[in-house]
Amino acid sequence: MLKIAILVREETTARCTGHGCLRSFFAKTESFSRYRGVDIELIGFLHSGGDLDYKLAKMKEAGVQVIHVSTCMRGKHPGYEELVKKISVDFDVVGYTHGSEHGKIIKTVSVTGKYI
Repeated sequence: MLKIAILVREETTARCTGHGCLRSFFAKTESFSRYRGVDIELIGFLHSGGDLDYKLAKMKEAGVQVIHVSTCMRGKHPGYEELVKKISVDFDVVGYTHGSEHGKIIKTVSVTGKYI
């Protein structure tokens, strides 16, 4: 089973229900369509605030292999590129959850440095 976490933008959580990210995950649509036919488990739905290093360490301990960085992070987080590089040290990273795969600018990176 492939273990996945979703990282959302802290500021967005003040007004977002997470519906778009979770709908896409459970329906295996949009960024999660790559997992059709694959058993996946959502291990964490976390925001970028607080002690992110601790949160990422806990996700690693829990066996998370892939972190989907939410669409709101890609579009609005000023340190997006640095954040993705940091996360990609220990996880594969998919740079959106729902909506357009490419967004306004392609910002999806994997551990290998390839866009996914």
